Amino acid sequence: MSPHQGTDDPAFAQRLRDLTRLRRVRDRIDREYANPLDVEALARGEHMSAGHLSRQFRLTYGESPYAYLMTRRIERAMALLRRGDLSVTDVCFAVGCQSLGTFSTRFTELVGEPPSAYRARHAPDTAEPPPCLTKQATRPVRNREARTARPPLA
Repeated sequence: MSPHQGTDDPAFAQRLRDLTRLRRVRDRIDREYANPLDVEALARGEHMSAGHLSRQFRLTYGESPYAYLMTRRIERAMALLRRGDLSVTDVCFAVGCQSLGTFSTRFTELVGEPPSAYRARHAPDTAEPPPCLTKQATRPVRNREARTARPPLA
């Protein structure tokens, strides 16, 4: 871009408008990843054709809007699986995927292992401590017993 090229150049002005729209689409995907989203709806929201949105999004961000959406969903799924309190199926639907098979396939492609293996490897150990330790740790203490003994005066 030459220093004299500015917003009076129609092609440059159009590119700036497209970049603004693409950023809004990307931000919407980031916010609404768990909702049903498709390229047609995203394009409609920015008054663009689906084909133009897909081409421009890929040129700008290096991947299609659908691939970007799935990446966001898988990132969120990884966080939920690390918590360990949800099943793989629950995580699949929580992040907006409608098919467990598609979710598992895409997860494996992006992460390198199936979601069940990822969950097993990363979830915190939820084993309960032995009851004797639980009883000792949760035993109420009277105020008198909680006071520290004063050292004897010398």
